Amino acid sequence: MAALLSQAAPQTPAATPPPFRVEETTIDDIHAAMKAGRLTCRALVDAYLRRIDAYDKNGPALNAIVVVNPEAQKQADDMDRRYAQSGPVGPLHCIPAIVKDNFETIGLQSAAGSLSLKGFVSNRDAFLVKRIKDAGAIVLAKSNMAEFAFSPYETVNSLLPGYTRNPYALDRVTAGSSGGTAAAVAANFGAIGLGSDTGNSIRGPSSHQALVGIRSTMGLTSRAGVVPLSLLADIAGPMTRTVADAVAVFQVIAGEDPDDPATAAAHGRAIPEYAQSLQRDGLKGARIGILRQAYERDTTDPEIVDVFLAAVEDLKRAGAVIVDPVRVELAEVRRARDAGPCGGFKYDINRYLAAQGDRVPVHSLEEIIRSRRFHPSIEARLTSAQGGAENGPDTPACKAEADYREQFRGAVTKAMDANRLDAWVYPTWSNPPRLIGDLNTPHGDNSQVFSPTTGWPAINVPMGYTRGTLPIGMTIFGRAWSEATLIKFAYAYEQATRRRHPPASVPPLR
Repeated sequence: MAALLSQAAPQTPAATPPPFRVEETTIDDIHAAMKAGRLTCRALVDAYLRRIDAYDKNGPALNAIVVVNPEAQKQADDMDRRYAQSGPVGPLHCIPAIVKDNFETIGLQSAAGSLSLKGFVSNRDAFLVKRIKDAGAIVLAKSNMAEFAFSPYETVNSLLPGYTRNPYALDRVTAGSSGGTAAAVAANFGAIGLGSDTGNSIRGPSSHQALVGIRSTMGLTSRAGVVPLSLLADIAGPMTRTVADAVAVFQVIAGEDPDDPATAAAHGRAIPEYAQSLQRDGLKGARIGILRQAYERDTTDPEIVDVFLAAVEDLKRAGAVIVDPVRVELAEVRRARDAGPCGGFKYDINRYLAAQGDRVPVHSLEEIIRSRRFHPSIEARLTSAQGGAENGPDTPACKAEADYREQFRGAVTKAMDANRLDAWVYPTWSNPPRLIGDLNTPHGDNSQVFSPTTGWPAINVPMGYTRGTLPIGMTIFGRAWSEATLIKFAYAYEQATRRRHPPASVPPLR
């Protein structure tokens, strides 16, 4: 009788898994859902496209996207067919990427935010774009940027009307030229992003939007196919919501490229398995110095100092040994007088444009200026560059610059050796994100000196908020080729604190 009653009892239906949510998802989350049969590449791409449609030019109108890839859904369908046949294409299988507008991308305009380059569609992918595509990523959209990457303070150009807005406070800036990528990734318009950083523009926007951004050692990542600002300091790299996702992208893009002579420095150098640095106890025993020279000034915001000092306490609790005070002696480190600039925008952009042939509407800086197709805010920068000298790599100016940078690296090395430091930390910005249109209050950018001058790596990681909602990041800066160490520190800090939260202006869609 018990057996009969058991057979007659109604069967509870299997629980339907909840729909996959793209908000704050990670590469591992996406791939796990695909493996479990809960998610297709097409559904993932559609979900991100819905968010772009709802929030980029509508709703909060972030204005982060220049162009959406019209082939993205077709490419997603192809990914699903390939996945069914043979599994993932690569480590970034079907990961939707937001790519800054200065990266050449086959089939998509690459105008560096300037009307003067409107319509330029390259016949090649930038090295980093090709690398992420070969690993399975889909370029979902190109992102807005400060025109020609000039401004570290705001994201406005002549290609799109208006500013890119910070999703954490719509009346605030996104910081520097990669602000479109940062706003888009922070708002969950894509899973990962690519940006470029000459003095600030990966780390600053990452700080302003609670992201992880990696500026590598000069020569570890290629700039080939990226419209240059100054090849003395230009770096291209990942911007993501988590350290693990940044590492997954970084693993794919790092390495030598014959089209970028700077990467000859990486020749013969083994690329580490950076995922091995994702250690929750990675800060134990680390000796970390506070680089007060990077951020202490009369205009530094006291609330940011409070947030940073709390972050330092978090580092201690995670096992780090904090060394403070410690100082880099730079009094005798000077550029030679009257040496002139080495390279720079005029030198680099003229050679870049000349190499594009008829694919570009202008072929020199002089033609850009004559076209009048640029934002008024950069006119002084353009004309100043045009009036300056063009000093190539073999000139006395570049020899003097190389000597200065070597002296600077020597001073930082001496301080690190004397104090047995593994890395430095400091607030990425000394002031909160400015109000849009404000160019008078202190900007607070701390990123222009140490990493760009040495050519050494730096990682921004979220460390908290000011004014209740405005993100601020911490920079972890170290010696050349120490990315694996910096990643270990950044990951351990991130896992111990979990500071990032999504912006309220772009909530989940139904």
